Amino acid sequence: MKTTDPASRIVFLDYLRVAACFMVILVHSIEPFYLGGEGTYIASPSDAFWVTLLDSALRAAVPLFVMTSSYLLFPVKGSTSEFFRRRAVRVLLPFIFWAIMYAVVPMWGSGGETDAAGNLRHLALNFTDNAGHLWFVYMLLGIYILMPVISPWAERLTRRGERIFLAAWAFTTLVPFLHQAAIALFGRAEIWGEANWNEFGTLYYISGFIGYVILGHYIRRYVDWSWRRTLAVAIPLFAAGYAITAAWFWHCIPSEYPVNAPIDLAVEMEMSWRFCSTGVAMTTVALFLIFKKFSRPGRAYPLVERLSRLSYGIYLMHIFVLTAAYDIISQWALATPVTMLLTAAATFVVCAVATRIISLIPKSKYIIG
Repeated sequence: MKTTDPASRIVFLDYLRVAACFMVILVHSIEPFYLGGEGTYIASPSDAFWVTLLDSALRAAVPLFVMTSSYLLFPVKGSTSEFFRRRAVRVLLPFIFWAIMYAVVPMWGSGGETDAAGNLRHLALNFTDNAGHLWFVYMLLGIYILMPVISPWAERLTRRGERIFLAAWAFTTLVPFLHQAAIALFGRAEIWGEANWNEFGTLYYISGFIGYVILGHYIRRYVDWSWRRTLAVAIPLFAAGYAITAAWFWHCIPSEYPVNAPIDLAVEMEMSWRFCSTGVAMTTVALFLIFKKFSRPGRAYPLVERLSRLSYGIYLMHIFVLTAAYDIISQWALATPVTMLLTAAATFVVCAVATRIISLIPKSKYIIG
């Protein structure tokens, strides 16, 4: 297997990208155990326990991808046009290819039926219903558009200035909880300038995934800690963040099973799982700091490096495979966590092999990035 010289790569980002990719697939392998029925469906206390235990530890996956992009690409070097050209080839064009595939190719169990024409029309505005994971690419493209704009600011920003911004952004991760407090106190969720006719409140412009971009830049520029200091910070940070994400989700689950309720319940349960919420931000920072210490290639690195290069293609196609894998494996009457993990592992392996085969085709970068 031909690989790039490790000296030319940031080794820990390859490990991190592969881990985050598997985490995302595992998240989607867990969804059938609490989404279904009327919208929210949890069959038993055991399912509720395993969903809470595992998924609460995985929500950092998407922010880790954003921080990886930031660590590699931000501030933007070179011309803006070249930056956009590279992102178009590596990110946008494969995204368009797979968005069309999800629109026209029937999913497993659909009986070969799909509204291809309607789905293609819908793509003009958003992803199709069977490709919800593509929301991530829309967000990432927005981040890429913004990167050249704020790069000069980031280059001039002092360490203290960056800390002030990150502190302000960290406060915005409380917004989901503040909305709940506003509802409890005043019967309305809006805070600090928000209204049912205006979502652009005071915190809007410093909130969201842009914080992870600045965070990745800050860690690359200023954080070079020993293992001892890294673990002293990361372990308590992860434990506290995990407690927040898990406690809220568990608290929101009704006590009588099976739980079969509208999707609104799942949305409420997932509030602490939102990618820019406090607990998830804490677990993201903790995991990024730990992975940063894996700077030596090691024996497994050639495989990891190859999988890292294939990870975007794996991500784009994995729902096609996962729906089939879950449908087959769920019939084996295995324990809940075994079904979750086996579905994710099978999906990852099949997608990795498929993406590797596609990579051998000329111009495959337009398909898998």
